[in-house]
Amino acid sequence: MEHAGESAAAASRGPCAAIPADQMAFIRQILDRVGDKWSMLIIAILEDGALRYTDLQREVPGISQRMLSHTLRQLQQDGLITRTAYAEVPPRVEYTLTPSAAACSTSSNS
Repeated sequence: MEHAGESAAAASRGPCAAIPADQMAFIRQILDRVGDKWSMLIIAILEDGALRYTDLQREVPGISQRMLSHTLRQLQQDGLITRTAYAEVPPRVEYTLTPSAAACSTSSNS
């Protein structure tokens, strides 16, 4: 049976040992976002340009309305996409990648 002291010592030698403790929460957020299959699909789809909510829903097979709304909100809060609402009848909302997210996704495809 492993003792608490042994597991703490093993963790201090692991691949994350060099990461400062005050940055661990930030790194966890990044990994959570990158590991989320819906986020990555939405980012990949938005590489081609702005899309409306219904277009996104059509392009991401199997995603529920609730999950699409939640994921779009998270990506917006993380600064990866922008949401633009137009004062029209009927109302129109478009989602696009932010310039920094677009730059990252384009450079990774080069």
